[in-house]
Amino acid sequence: MRKYLTALLVLALLPLSLNAQQTYLVAHRDTCDLYMDVYQPVTDTVARPTILYVFGGGFVTGRRDDPYVLPWFKLLNENGYRVVSVDYRLGLKGVPMKFDLFHLIQSAKYTKKAVDMGVEDVFASVRYLADNAEELGVDMDNIVIAGSSAGAMISLSCELEACNRTERAGVLPEGFHFAGVISFAGAIMSDTGKPSYRRTPCPQLLIHGTKDGAVAYGKMGFARWGMFGSSFLVDKVLKPAGFEYQIYRYVGHSHDMAANMMANWPEEKRFLEISVMGRQRLVIDSTLEDPVMPSWESVTLNDIY
Repeated sequence: MRKYLTALLVLALLPLSLNAQQTYLVAHRDTCDLYMDVYQPVTDTVARPTILYVFGGGFVTGRRDDPYVLPWFKLLNENGYRVVSVDYRLGLKGVPMKFDLFHLIQSAKYTKKAVDMGVEDVFASVRYLADNAEELGVDMDNIVIAGSSAGAMISLSCELEACNRTERAGVLPEGFHFAGVISFAGAIMSDTGKPSYRRTPCPQLLIHGTKDGAVAYGKMGFARWGMFGSSFLVDKVLKPAGFEYQIYRYVGHSHDMAANMMANWPEEKRFLEISVMGRQRLVIDSTLEDPVMPSWESVTLNDIY
């Protein structure tokens, strides 16, 4: 865990000069106010997607302007992408999480509630963008949602709920759909078994370590309760249905892939330019043993909670 935090600190100290950010109040909640930060691109000569970013932190910590992710925002801005980084309520803060056999279902319920709260809050941000799209320069048909760890879980669930038009998705504009999803070590938390989509989901880019001890790479759960990770989603949901996806399976890596946005930029760039902007169907299933990919000490659920 110490090595992981040290690596994030190093990233945070990289030279950084972002375009002026603008902060907007999105919504009032009973425990806090929700804000978003908007970072405009350096150049917008090409109509590129807006990246809606959802931070990670195990639903107990993290913030929309975490220093370690700012170099990635700068990279996106320099490549012509607007970044919108959003708040959500930390649904597991102060919650007694335990992962032994006797508490597994209860902890799953707590986690599902935290994800649901996050989805509700992110949908409020999408609604705000829709209501202020002209002022902010946002094309509502061209939004890619991206998240890290807990934020990736929320992002994947946002797309699932948008496709299934759940009650929470009722605040979204009529006919709204995400243009893409980028998940850094994410999963879908379900209380109804294997996730399923009522309409074709948008292209998804899934980046995950095969030894992730914090967010399941495969499946972790019991009975109808489960955390369905990147490998399971591709092998059992997206691939059998013929949906579009790109997955990069980093052999031996743990939860470090949740914070390797900069190192995975070539994969992200290809996804954004070909699958999202070019609207060309591209399916990739890549298993990598990459000796130069940054790697840190494994983080487990017990480390986080």
